[in-house]
Amino acid sequence: MHPVVWTVLVTVAAAVLAVTVVAIGHRVVRRLGRRSVLLAEVSTHAHRATLVAATVTAIQLAVRFSTGYAVGEPWRRTTLHLLVLAMIAACAWLVGALLLAMEDTTLARFRTDVPDNRHARRLHTQVVMLRRVTIAVIVILAVGVMLMTFPAVRGVGASLLASAGVIGVVGALAAQSLLSNVIAGLQLAFSDAVRIDDVVVVEGEWGRIEELTLSYVVVHIWDDRRLILPTSYFTTTPFQNWTRTKAAVLGTAEFDLDWSVPVQAMREELRRLVEGTELWDGRVCVLQVTDATGGTVRLRALVSAADSPSLWDLRCQVREHLASWVREQRPTALPRWRAEVGDGDSLLDWLDLRHRPVTGGQRNGRHPAGPVMATPGGGHEVPDDARLFGGDAEGDARASVFVGPEEPVAADHRQQD
Repeated sequence: MHPVVWTVLVTVAAAVLAVTVVAIGHRVVRRLGRRSVLLAEVSTHAHRATLVAATVTAIQLAVRFSTGYAVGEPWRRTTLHLLVLAMIAACAWLVGALLLAMEDTTLARFRTDVPDNRHARRLHTQVVMLRRVTIAVIVILAVGVMLMTFPAVRGVGASLLASAGVIGVVGALAAQSLLSNVIAGLQLAFSDAVRIDDVVVVEGEWGRIEELTLSYVVVHIWDDRRLILPTSYFTTTPFQNWTRTKAAVLGTAEFDLDWSVPVQAMREELRRLVEGTELWDGRVCVLQVTDATGGTVRLRALVSAADSPSLWDLRCQVREHLASWVREQRPTALPRWRAEVGDGDSLLDWLDLRHRPVTGGQRNGRHPAGPVMATPGGGHEVPDDARLFGGDAEGDARASVFVGPEEPVAADHRQQD
């Protein structure tokens, strides 16, 4: 048989054998993957890479051992060199596929479609960043090994190593911005400052972290715009992270009203509103007077929701409902300027404190659910919705977070005691 024909036959037989073995192994691994997540991911990610790597390796071995008679032939050296380069690329592909299968197996154990997914989102962010770094390192190593197969490249290796210090300095100065973003990306992934799906406020925009790479971060704005920021922005500029510890958040709705506004009646109306909507998570419902200067008083309604989208809708609903309630039920509480004509001895109607109407909740005997406190002047009890830091277990726990260390007792006081 002619040597060339023999080489072709051996090469084809080796390729067919490699394809057959890989196909059988793939079927076995896919069947075992019904019970193992890792094997299922391996059969999905690594099948093609394994097929290419096994086929190229089989062809390279077949050509090498079937052409022993032509050791010095240029075509043999060129063919084997090309096959070695293909084998290096295929092996790099296979290693990357196996690493991706392991990463996906790890991610499959932590779901992000559950309410309390902070730990899962943190792990997903870190794995995604490691995946990008892993792929980059594998590609660089594969290209380096492929270049080292050329004798000319090996010959200049020593001179390249000698000038590596100078090249490194020049490269670091030229790629300073790129390197800073890469380092910032790794810092974000492992510092837990921001994660994928976190709700943040950056540049005055409210949105969700949609993508986090080594060089940039994509923020999905609430109105479906995308804000692209370099990763170094999140390590050098303050920003708000609404879901760093948990998804539940607090929100406010403020009103500037006249001094005659019945605060307790408005507080009861707020309680009635939030108890009738599914947007409220039942944690916080507080109405407080936060400012009283000039001709108006400022009332702040503080409510809570399970997540930021629900909070946005709840805040809008509170504003709309209470604004309508003040306009329709308490029009005298709308902001206005007063001008009184009279002397110091005149008694105006609004100065008569002997008869005061009771609030709506006290008039009909209905008290909304929640903690209550006694009014100073009578036996009626009203909901304790005027306290954010106290009044119930949630308020006490919230207050304990913001209480600082006790002041040390002065030395002279201790001596007197």
